[in-house]
Amino acid sequence: QVQLVESGGGSVQAGGSLKLSCVASEYTLCMGWFRQAPGKQREGVALIYHLFGNGITQYIDPVKGRFTIAKDIVKNTLYLQMTSLKPEDTAMYYCAADQRSCSPDWYRGAAFSYWGQGTQVTISS
Repeated sequence: QVQLVESGGGSVQAGGSLKLSCVASEYTLCMGWFRQAPGKQREGVALIYHLFGNGITQYIDPVKGRFTIAKDIVKNTLYLQMTSLKPEDTAMYYCAADQRSCSPDWYRGAAFSYWGQGTQVTISS
């Protein structure tokens, strides 16, 4: 059972930045960040996996150019650097991981076996 522990959430004004971290208890092949705002469905935000030593990333359109996902393989730690934050980024953010290869429909979340407890991100206008 892989344990995931997120940290780094908080409250900032629009235009600000936050960096989320997720420490995994062991190595996982596929990792991603999801978020869920009140009254809305959970959505995939960013994905990372390594192929031949290169980190391959994917982002949903609303965060492209503003968010950066990264993974420290040695530390088994996943990061999400968020910049130019907007009020619509307000949500609970979750780290997700799986020991299998990433699925093409990763953004649906069903392909991930392990989830963190979440960290709240609140952006004020």
